[in-house]
Amino acid sequence: MLNVDAADPWASVAGGAAGLIGLAVTLYALLGPDRAQAAGVTASGARSVAAGGGIGSVATGDGATAGPPPTMPASPSRPASGPVTASGERSVAAGGDIGSVSTGDDA
Repeated sequence: MLNVDAADPWASVAGGAAGLIGLAVTLYALLGPDRAQAAGVTASGARSVAAGGGIGSVATGDGATAGPPPTMPASPSRPASGPVTASGERSVAAGGDIGSVSTGDDA
């Protein structure tokens, strides 16, 4: 037979411990390191460009110019949710929107 009177204090301790663990995890999620910064933004290729947010206009070629970015409705810029890496020559990477890019040379 199960002794309910003996199990009651143990259940209370277990419930309190679960509540404290939940509080600790919540505080870490709110106040812990920013994931966007921890993910990192890397541009390692020759003439490469990387940005954690949006890019309006980019030109990586010799004598090339990128046109004006297209007109888009204003939206809140949010940081990238993961790593942003531009690793090839003249590569462009963004965690947000890219407006206008020119990676070739102007002849």
